Amino acid sequence: MALSAPFDPASSRWAVLRAIEQLDPERDHQRIVHLSFGYEFPWDSIRALEIALYRTYCVPSISRLLDRTAEFHNDTQRRYDDTSILVAEMCEWGYEQGRGSEALERMNWAHGHYQISNDDFLYVLSTFIYEPIRWIDRFGWRATCRNERLGYYWFWREIGTRMGIRDIPPSYEAFESWSRAYEREQFQFAETNHRVGASTRDLFTTWFPRVFTPAVRYSIYAMLDDSMIAAFGFPRPLPMTRTVLRFCLQARGRVVRWFPPRREPHFFTDDRNRTHPGGYRIAELGPTRLVAAERRRSAQEPASRKGAAGESRSSLR
Repeated sequence: MALSAPFDPASSRWAVLRAIEQLDPERDHQRIVHLSFGYEFPWDSIRALEIALYRTYCVPSISRLLDRTAEFHNDTQRRYDDTSILVAEMCEWGYEQGRGSEALERMNWAHGHYQISNDDFLYVLSTFIYEPIRWIDRFGWRATCRNERLGYYWFWREIGTRMGIRDIPPSYEAFESWSRAYEREQFQFAETNHRVGASTRDLFTTWFPRVFTPAVRYSIYAMLDDSMIAAFGFPRPLPMTRTVLRFCLQARGRVVRWFPPRREPHFFTDDRNRTHPGGYRIAELGPTRLVAAERRRSAQEPASRKGAAGESRSSLR
């Protein structure tokens, strides 16, 4: 089934949902993610994956690695953009061939330079399944259907298998239970949590005029649950901030419900990118230090051994 095949939802606001409900979540999970993220929840899926990444920084073993590499302090915007691009490429094109397969290969290349425990890999994988579902069910213009929820599970389960992750729980419910138990066991304050979390928070504030910096900071705190606030050592949200922010997000969802159905998919990669405004090559994404070392090695190779660097995104759009 072609992931990017034209899809006409004009017959109804619910046409994409009806199409998803006709698919098999285990067999057709790549198509389900493409339709759900690209047509139904393009904005929500990006925000949800931001929260997903934030949750992973509450685990000291994960934040220590990120802090040690210094990427989140020296090149925060690039780290955010490159991660988001690779995830979006797989959600748009699938992971078996073409750009999606190249994105997965690039992700494995980057991870291969670090020692990461299987449990940490498992936990990060789980957040990519469950945080979008929780966000969409709370703030989206409609809740996810069962096929979407199972489709997300099978999509990331198969990606995890191709990443070499072991012992992935065998069902949607079992993986969610494992993830919650891991959070209860591992979430605790660490200075590295705070540093990585603060660098990411400060990145988000740069997307708005400076006068809004305090409001953006406290809005971020309001989006984090109490266990995350404690693990980061962030101040508690101001009174009523959570209530007001959640009301606004839910109101947005109710308004979007009345929008006409989207005729074309939209992913993170369709927006102007702050790090790569002129386009990018998947084969050149990744941590700056590793990319620079790869370029040096490539420059030393005989010209006959050099392969194509990959197709530029700007040449596609």
